[in-house]
Amino acid sequence: MIYLLSFIIVLGIPVFLHELGHFLAAKSVGIKVEKFFVGFDFFNLGYKKKFGETEYGIGLFPLGGYVKVAGVLDENMDFESSGKEYEFRSKNTLQKVWFLSAGVIMNFLLAIFVFSAFVFFDGTKIPSEIPVVKQVAIDSPAYNIGLEPNDQITSINSIRIKTFSDIKNIVEPNYDKEISINWTRDNLEYSSSIIPVKQNTYKLGEGFLSVGIIGVSPNFEVKYMNLFKSFLEGCNQTYYWICFLCSSLLSIITGNISLDQLSGPVGIVKIAGDTASSGGLTALIYLMALISINLGIINILPFPVVDGGHVMIALIEGVIQREIPLNIKYYIQITGSIFLMLLFFLVFANDIYRLIFQP
Repeated sequence: MIYLLSFIIVLGIPVFLHELGHFLAAKSVGIKVEKFFVGFDFFNLGYKKKFGETEYGIGLFPLGGYVKVAGVLDENMDFESSGKEYEFRSKNTLQKVWFLSAGVIMNFLLAIFVFSAFVFFDGTKIPSEIPVVKQVAIDSPAYNIGLEPNDQITSINSIRIKTFSDIKNIVEPNYDKEISINWTRDNLEYSSSIIPVKQNTYKLGEGFLSVGIIGVSPNFEVKYMNLFKSFLEGCNQTYYWICFLCSSLLSIITGNISLDQLSGPVGIVKIAGDTASSGGLTALIYLMALISINLGIINILPFPVVDGGHVMIALIEGVIQREIPLNIKYYIQITGSIFLMLLFFLVFANDIYRLIFQP
């Protein structure tokens, strides 16, 4: 049960807010909303009720959701259009882009809200600059030469260490190279040689890099912020994760990261359940924010079927000042749908394989 509830939280809330964004944006520019569903109502299974011009519903397949508006050729392949002013096709380019982008905006706003709330209530951890070791990772190079918590590193390669940043600056470019290290413990001096191990990490503005680590971490100080600064920090964290996830996606496309790293519905259920079991509600909410960012990035890609593909078509039509023929749009949608279905089954099969053979 905890796995199901965790799945609903981490995926259901971002999907609901994504579709709510489309719904509110459509209402704001006078586009008629015919359906607003959380989950898919395949075979008409689920609850639905009509209020005014819109049918609201909850589908029994909680893998997504959708907003159906008048006059848009989407995954429903609806060719009907009467040219009325409440139809999507009758709106100008800016109104179309606003409607199509609103779901992604809501996903990013959810992440900003979550990160800002964590910073405001729990503070943010700032690494101490004093070069005193807080933790030593088991079986790390530092562990193997006898470094212990509360040891103070005094020099590396005969270079005096004044801050913990000095340690990183020397160690990171020297992976797989032998370096000398000195430290003190209880007023006694120790020295040894050490070989930093290579680790792939992400740095904002630089992408994924190979750096050296020795397995030590600093003390952290908790810094509390007012509401405005917490909001700014929430924006910074959201921006960092957007860049990180975009770089990860690019690495998958270029083959630098295996497709095995992708997770579908089954994988998300397992990750969410494990997170809730080990880290509790706080960790689950943090995971929800990351999935919300992921959902936003995937939807803004300029690919058929997803929001970014529709935005691209709307922009092209705005430039050429006429609508792309519906039959061309139709084949674009069909191609995108087939590709997404194949990708879904690939990821789903990968989830099942990992669940059975890599529990």
